[in-house]
Amino acid sequence: MRVAAVIARSDRVGGANIYVRDLALALVPHGIKTQVFVGGTGPFVDDLLRHGVPHTVIPTMARTLDPTADVRAYRALRVAVRAWQPDLVAAHTAKAGALIRMAGRSIGAPVVYTPHGWSFNNGERGAKVHAYRWLERGLGRLPATILHVSEHERQLAQRNRLGISRRGVVIPNGVPDVPPALRAQPARQPATIVSVARFEPPKHQDLLIRALSELQDQSWRLDLVGDGPRLPATQRLVEQLGMSGRVRFHGYRTDVERRLASSQIFALVTRAESLPLTLLEAMRAGLPVVATGVGGIPEILADDADGLLVPNDDHVALRTALRYLIERPDARAQLGAAARRRYTEAFSHDRMVEQVASLYRQLAGLA
Repeated sequence: MRVAAVIARSDRVGGANIYVRDLALALVPHGIKTQVFVGGTGPFVDDLLRHGVPHTVIPTMARTLDPTADVRAYRALRVAVRAWQPDLVAAHTAKAGALIRMAGRSIGAPVVYTPHGWSFNNGERGAKVHAYRWLERGLGRLPATILHVSEHERQLAQRNRLGISRRGVVIPNGVPDVPPALRAQPARQPATIVSVARFEPPKHQDLLIRALSELQDQSWRLDLVGDGPRLPATQRLVEQLGMSGRVRFHGYRTDVERRLASSQIFALVTRAESLPLTLLEAMRAGLPVVATGVGGIPEILADDADGLLVPNDDHVALRTALRYLIERPDARAQLGAAARRRYTEAFSHDRMVEQVASLYRQLAGLA
């Protein structure tokens, strides 16, 4: 079976990019060959080369809206995908989902669209959000199966009347396991807190930094992994709060597993989310988690059982949760072990891949 996986962004390696890369590799033993069609050049193309994932670059395809470039991208993408003759086309994130659903009939293969979080639910407000919702409603009339990575994502589509309820299926995210050498030791002192996230909405590293600025009587260090447009402003905030000696910025890293393994607490502060891979990676490492209880995150963690969930934009609750784990190495060890069990029971990569492979074969008529 041949699958064309389409994703617009190559200028970053975010959760959706990692999902596409790891799924392409994991589907090979299932007899499914994947060709990734990706927009432009950047770190993600380098990442695909590094992992030996077959891919085709569509230079004019990008995340941003540009009618002229989008028309060229549509034409180039349609020609390239048709030439590869896939049994199924899998589009990932909004731009690829729009282009592929419009080209679906001319390609002559069934389409699966995985939003990885709806574009109108990114923590922002205003006319742009309404435009994205209107666009998804219009595109919802085109034939495609919607693969939701969380139940929250599916329910959000229903509440916003996207007209795709009967064509939706939920297959929660999963991440490949790591060897014991890459498991964390949460009880070690002093505690290193790590956060892996892009510096752009809906992520909210500023709130994490402000909460920790009120805990300078405690022994901790913060490692921030990721890049993005808000990175310079966040670095200035750290300097203004006098925290430069405690906060380290690591930028984009290819060794995230090692960063997690050397930490004692994982923090994810965000205003919107579907089912974040970075959170699953932290749980896989056996790290205790402090996270905002938004989107699909409560589907991953039960508060006080597998991690600590705090309300959106509540820096007092965030500060309290962080203080509790900083002061309690025994609680860190207990929650970290619970998070690891939760990952192995519900979010293994093998489980996800088997379900996706079964769905692809069924839709392509090859089951």
